[in-house]
Amino acid sequence: MKKNYSIEVKLTDELYRKLVYISASEGRNINNQFIFLLRNNIAYFERTKGKIDPAELMKIELPEGSGDED
Repeated sequence: MKKNYSIEVKLTDELYRKLVYISASEGRNINNQFIFLLRNNIAYFERTKGKIDPAELMKIELPEGSGDED
């Protein structure tokens, strides 16, 4: 089953206001806008540096109990 993780992100007032502005302009809530940005950044990384090996991802230890079952 997939887990959803929550992270705390510290932003300046200006950066937060810009995120809110862009989110509203694109019809997304802030969480969905942030996920959209992350996905685009990952796609850019993989396009410029190569696909991330799923086996390498499985080596990363995730914190216990910090994910919500979906």
